Amino acid sequence: MNERIAAQLNAEKSPLLKRLLLAAVILALLIWSSVGIRSTSAVGNGMAVAGSIVRGILTPDLSFLFDFTSQGVPYLLLETVCIAFMGTLVGAVIAIPFAFLGAANIVPKGIALISRLVVMAIRTIPSFVYGLMFIRVTGPGAFAGLMTMSLCSVGMVSKMYIESIEDLDKKILESLDAAGCTFFQKIRYGILPQLLPDFASTVIYRFDMNLRDATVLGLVGAGGIGAPLIFAMNSYRWNEVGSILIGLIVLILVIEVFSTRIRNKLVRG
Repeated sequence: MNERIAAQLNAEKSPLLKRLLLAAVILALLIWSSVGIRSTSAVGNGMAVAGSIVRGILTPDLSFLFDFTSQGVPYLLLETVCIAFMGTLVGAVIAIPFAFLGAANIVPKGIALISRLVVMAIRTIPSFVYGLMFIRVTGPGAFAGLMTMSLCSVGMVSKMYIESIEDLDKKILESLDAAGCTFFQKIRYGILPQLLPDFASTVIYRFDMNLRDATVLGLVGAGGIGAPLIFAMNSYRWNEVGSILIGLIVLILVIEVFSTRIRNKLVRG
């Protein structure tokens, strides 16, 4: 009996010793890596820059914020919204044939696999790279941003479309077939009512994403608010940066409220 108790105690001590040893090794590594850290005077400069940014955001340039010319924040935000909206719309339309060709429940598995590989290849490349490519082809401007948003939307939207198509309720189609409905009637009354809510919800969600991506693409000259933002930051015009950020925050909040309401109506019917 004593030997059994001693064996149990040793078995309980073994995991504890392993954990203590692992903790000691991790602590030693942290101490060793901290030796290479050197404090510099950049911390003071960074705090000064951070203070300037905060002051710029709290005291924005109102003349720039309410400038309704082509150089003001409202026009630049409108251009950003247009790029995101048109890019989403074009990408959603292009994604439809890819989705139907990639759905394994309506096409042969070989064709579905090829279509999915194409969609995967499109999704692999970041939007920043697409933006640089289209700027080389079409030149800087809103059209390059639109083309970039369209191509980036195809990858994600196609994937979501495929999932919706593969989740179709075939019993409805069998009922319509038994009722003597034609091919187009089965599409009209059996397929579209099932797909349209999911498709619309996916497009709205992608529009939210494209609105934020369009701001980043402006940094490489693809139109929108991004280029003025980076120019203002490079010139240390923090008041203008604050105006642009306030405009972006208000815009995204408004879009978020409306898109959430629309998605809820689509889901609940």
